[in-house]
Amino acid sequence: MVTVSMTVNGKQVSKEVEGRTLLVQFLRDQLGLTGTHVGCDTSQCGACVVHIDGTSVKSCTVLAAQADGAEVMTIEGLAQTGQLHPMQEAFREHHGLQCGFCTPGMVMSAVDLLKENPDPSDREIREWLQGNICRCTGYHNIVKAIQAAAQSMRG
Repeated sequence: MVTVSMTVNGKQVSKEVEGRTLLVQFLRDQLGLTGTHVGCDTSQCGACVVHIDGTSVKSCTVLAAQADGAEVMTIEGLAQTGQLHPMQEAFREHHGLQCGFCTPGMVMSAVDLLKENPDPSDREIREWLQGNICRCTGYHNIVKAIQAAAQSMRG
């Protein structure tokens, strides 16, 4: 067993876990943050994307112990003071979800994209999301939502 300490959604947490515990398991099972989804167990789908120290990462590819001392942001921490993040609002407004299973990972990936590229083209959005699989939407409305959020966040 190892003790891991990190800041998750702005709150300091410290728990004892097995050394082989994945970050996604730690978030879901130890902290009850079930917005981070497990979709494939092979790091192919992107449903488990979170931000570690401001960068989007598939949390099924990281051990909880590797995130020791890090700042982790999950979909639950994205909204502030009861207001949806502009990306969450855009996904809602532009129907960027259907079943919703991939949505947390898509949103977290898209937020990181706009940090890196505040005005992406359709092609750049689609390339950025290559590691995120959606089986319902066909991606059209996801791209529209990300473009709308980009415009909103630029002001």
